[in-house]
Amino acid sequence: MKKHGLLIIDKPSGITSHTVVAKVKKLTGASKAGHTGTLDPAASGVMTVMLNSAVKASSMLMEHDKSYVAKIVLGIETDTLDTTGKTIKEYSGELPGIDEVRAVLDSFKGVIKQVPPMYSALKVGGKKLYELARKGEEIEREPRKVRIDYLAADEHEDGIYLTIFCSKGTYIRTLCADIGAKLGCGAAMSSLMRTSVGGFTLDSAISLDDLETMSEEEIENIVIPTESLFSSIKRFELDGFYERLAKNGAEIYLKKLGLDTEFTEGEWLRLYGSDGFFAIGRVQKFPGGLAVKPETMFL
Repeated sequence: MKKHGLLIIDKPSGITSHTVVAKVKKLTGASKAGHTGTLDPAASGVMTVMLNSAVKASSMLMEHDKSYVAKIVLGIETDTLDTTGKTIKEYSGELPGIDEVRAVLDSFKGVIKQVPPMYSALKVGGKKLYELARKGEEIEREPRKVRIDYLAADEHEDGIYLTIFCSKGTYIRTLCADIGAKLGCGAAMSSLMRTSVGGFTLDSAISLDDLETMSEEEIENIVIPTESLFSSIKRFELDGFYERLAKNGAEIYLKKLGLDTEFTEGEWLRLYGSDGFFAIGRVQKFPGGLAVKPETMFL
C-alpha cells in the first residue's frame, strides 16, 4: 500500500498493541506502521494505526484526549490494580452501593495527581516499570498531573461501570484503585474499553477480522488522509518554484507572495503543492521577515 494515513482499529482484548500494528501492517502491505498510544493486552477499543509517512504524526495524536468505559470491582486490591493480577487484600465488610460510589467521584474530576502503577510501560532510570515489578521490585514513582473532564458511574446487572473522558497519560487502573481507597474498601479494574481518541470513535473503527476480508482497494478507501489530523489549521498553497523550495526544507518568505500581513508568527499551516498535502509548517521570523518553514514532511 502506498497510501499515507491512518486506520481506526477496534482492538480486541487478549493481544498486545504491538501485535495489532504488526497485523495491520501485514494486511495493508504498508512499508511502515505505528500506533498512537498503547492499550494493555486485556483492554479493547479504539487504536489509531498510522500508515507509511503518517507515522511521523504519531506523537501529535498521542497528545489528544481519550475516553473509556471501565468496569470497577469493589472490595479487592491487586498488585496490578486490575483483576488480572494477584489479590493482595480483600475487604470483609459490606460493599458500598452505586450512590456511595457516585458521591466520591467529584473529588477525582479536574486536574488531579496519579502515581503511575508499577505494572506499566513507563520508564524510570531507563527501565520499564513492569520489568521491575515482575522481579518483585517496587520503586518510588513521582505523582503526575492528569485531567479528568468527565466521570460517571452506572450500575448494570454484572456490576458497576465508569465512563471517563480524560487527558493523555491517565491510568484508568490507578483511578479505579484510588476510588476504592476513597471508599475505604479497595477496588480493581476488571475490564477496559477505549471509546475514543481525539475525534476518532469506536463507531468508526474496524475490526481486524473485517480488515482481513477486505481487498487492497477497499482498505485504501477507508484510510483516513494524514491531512485530516490538521484540519483545524489553515491551508497554504504553493506551486512551482516555491513548492520545490519548501520540499527541500527552505523557508518561504511571505512578503514575496504578498502575504506578509495575512499570517502571524507562530501560526501553523498545512502545506499543499501540485500533488496535494505534503507538510505542516510554521510561520517564523527570519532576518528577511516572516516566512513559512516546513516542520514535518509527509512525502
